[in-house]
Amino acid sequence: MTASGVCDVFVRVALDHPIPTLFDYRCLIQPLPRVGQMVQVPFGKRSVAGLVCEVTHTSDVPAERLRNVQAVCSDCPPLSAQWLALVSFAADYYQRGLGEVALPSLPQPLRDASRWGRLLALETYYQILPSGREALLASLPARALALRRLAQALIDAESLSLGAARALHPKAAATLEAWHEAGWIGRASGTLGGGDQGEWSAAAAPAGADADADADADADADADADADADADADERPPVVASATLSVPRADPIAAPVLNVEQQHACDAICNAGGFAAFLLHGVTGSGKTEVYLQSLAALLARTRDAQVLLLVPEINLTPQFEALFRARFAHLPDAAIVTLHSGLAEGERARHWLAAHTGQARIVLGTRLAILASLPHLAMIVVDEEHEAAYKQQEGLRYSARDLAVWRAKQLNIPVVLGSATPSLESWWQADQGRYTRLTLSHRAVAAATLPAVRLVDLDHEKRRGRASVEGLSVPLLAALKDRLARQEQSLIFLNRRGYAPVLSCDACGWVAGCPRCSAYVVLHKPERAMRCHHCGWESKIPSACPECGNIDIAPLGRGTQRVEEALAGALPQARILRIDADSTRRKGSAQALFSDVHAGEIDILVGTQMIAKGHDFQRVTLVGVLNADTALFSHDFRASERLFAQLMQVSGRAGRAGLAGEVLIQTRYPSHTLYNALGRHDYPGFARSTLTERRQAQLPPFVYQALLRAEGRTIELALGFLQQAAAALDTVPGAERVMRYDPVPLTIVKVMHVHRAQLLIECASRVVLQSVLHAWHPQLRALKGALRWTVEVDPLDI
Repeated sequence: MTASGVCDVFVRVALDHPIPTLFDYRCLIQPLPRVGQMVQVPFGKRSVAGLVCEVTHTSDVPAERLRNVQAVCSDCPPLSAQWLALVSFAADYYQRGLGEVALPSLPQPLRDASRWGRLLALETYYQILPSGREALLASLPARALALRRLAQALIDAESLSLGAARALHPKAAATLEAWHEAGWIGRASGTLGGGDQGEWSAAAAPAGADADADADADADADADADADADADADERPPVVASATLSVPRADPIAAPVLNVEQQHACDAICNAGGFAAFLLHGVTGSGKTEVYLQSLAALLARTRDAQVLLLVPEINLTPQFEALFRARFAHLPDAAIVTLHSGLAEGERARHWLAAHTGQARIVLGTRLAILASLPHLAMIVVDEEHEAAYKQQEGLRYSARDLAVWRAKQLNIPVVLGSATPSLESWWQADQGRYTRLTLSHRAVAAATLPAVRLVDLDHEKRRGRASVEGLSVPLLAALKDRLARQEQSLIFLNRRGYAPVLSCDACGWVAGCPRCSAYVVLHKPERAMRCHHCGWESKIPSACPECGNIDIAPLGRGTQRVEEALAGALPQARILRIDADSTRRKGSAQALFSDVHAGEIDILVGTQMIAKGHDFQRVTLVGVLNADTALFSHDFRASERLFAQLMQVSGRAGRAGLAGEVLIQTRYPSHTLYNALGRHDYPGFARSTLTERRQAQLPPFVYQALLRAEGRTIELALGFLQQAAAALDTVPGAERVMRYDPVPLTIVKVMHVHRAQLLIECASRVVLQSVLHAWHPQLRALKGALRWTVEVDPLDI
């Protein structure tokens, strides 16, 4: 109690710190912070942001050691108890501190106390006026594509915020002011939710000549729009808002009529009275997305404030989903549909997160990080391509977004839909056990579309016939490509290896180009005239001669997408060839632009990695060629066959989606392999049954539960030594006798960035026992010395 007789108030705060505890602080600020609010507190010599998890009148910390809360973020509504329960579960299950889970899941401006005052800053909005509805587009040059997109967005929307406009054009602020001065658009200010908007103003004096001059100048700058947008993004105020005005929006795109299987799936989802996990197993092109759309539409129409979360595995899939959802739900305000992923600028991501947190966003599209977003009225979760390994975070908190989606749905008593043409074996087994409801779409949604025919090209047989491949492209594949060119159809070549060649070597002395910082070879990138390590990013110029013996005849071994692109250009000079991989899509917006070229029919042959293998609806692709698939057949990773089957079935599904006959050619030296036989029949259920039988016999997941302890050290001896100490400590933990412990071993790529890595695997038939052992083991691990870093990963995918 203070000298004035007022009881002291203490807050227990979660901080982004490895110590898995809450920190007590005295709070003298009025009004008092609430559970779920952000506060600024001193920590060591720094001031940091933390999350209030408890408000109390007692503290076990001695009074002389207690420090005071410095500031409270009062503008942002508190995070809900349900959200706190979600992050608490994730922290407990994945063996991390609460602050290590909760704080990184929040947008950066919310973790920076200096930016709290601007979280709800006034936003500027623009509205097309009757005088500008025709004059605006007519004033813009045809080549000013970015400007025309901005103008069209104004015409289509009820209102457009400055932040949203900047996402369309890097010089939106100056351009919109010029149009406002021309008398074509109105301007107003408002806050989150649009409730405090001022009067719409329009300039009295036209300035058409100046606006035209600005348009011409900006047309020349459109080519640099993406680069400028990156620079401008950080200046955007971190709030999305949308006015509620009388300007009509475009009519929503009419929903197509569902077939019998789609309607059955949609009815089952819509009639779920509470928690229900649905495994939507549909062949490629079967219309799973349409089931999502119509299920969500029914939910949003039924419940006024309902929110829906749709997860996709990769950032490059979000633009097409966003475009589809905006077209279907065009009657919703602009801010009712938002995206959440790491590719957004900090300010933009914060605005979208706040729109979801305040309930303004009705539909949230995101990658795995979106599963931890605050959604107070969440009523349904959809996980598209649920089998994808991308849903498992591989650094920091190593969580599975798919598994958290199921837990969150159960927590909130809402349905969750897991969709895939090749479900994970864990999800398939859950459906076999009756825990998930399996919904099947066995036919393609387009009546005339059929599944593509899968043919295997036996490379050994081709060689015996004297038909040599051209840079890895077999004679049958080249003939099929020529046939598609003659029919003006598109083809897709899939090779899951980027770069020009994975190895550069010298035949004379055996030298191989390796990374000086990693125990890995560097990859040759011929267009950039560079060798690059794909593990640490080290880069150097291509040597003119062997550095060991001076031989000038050093040569690349193996093939990547760049080399295949070059070979196709030589073999088919008349073809328009495009490569899409991580190297060709480094710039913001470049992937979307390249995919747009494919959809527009401006490309004959598309070459790419897994970026092109899933989720894309290529209407003109009738041929898929697969190169170098055999490398995964005999991997030491027990999940390799599952991943390969999923990858091949997904990429095969890009062919023949619009009624044209599709064909898949897979080059292999093992045409009799059971995996290829199942793929040829499009028989995922059969593949799943046989693989699950093998897993059960070998006692592998999903029939056991695993955890992996990884250690890093300056030498491999230090890393292994730490793991040996950890193994000895594990033997003293209660319940350790029920856990299988394997010996510590180095990782396949032992050294990355001069750091050596090793691992220790443990597994148990009981998830409860494994969790109990891990919780008891953790304090002992923190007391050990020798490792630079160590992490425990639960349910590891990469062993």
